[in-house]
Amino acid sequence: MATTLKPTHRVSFACIIGKDEDGNDKLGQAREIGAIWPRKNGKGGILRFDHVPIELTRGEGVIFINDVERGK
Repeated sequence: MATTLKPTHRVSFACIIGKDEDGNDKLGQAREIGAIWPRKNGKGGILRFDHVPIELTRGEGVIFINDVERGK
């Protein structure tokens, strides 16, 4: 039986767009930048970026990793 691997997680990135009144970072809208695919041996996953925002390379944002919602 052949199985098709699908991503287990979506990877998103939000840029820091400023500071709030308490000095905490304010984030812009998160954009999907990649996914995590399961390894065939079941140990861990492979992170694949579709693109890398320049702000990520400068440390000017936050990465979010969210589970992929599975259909029933």
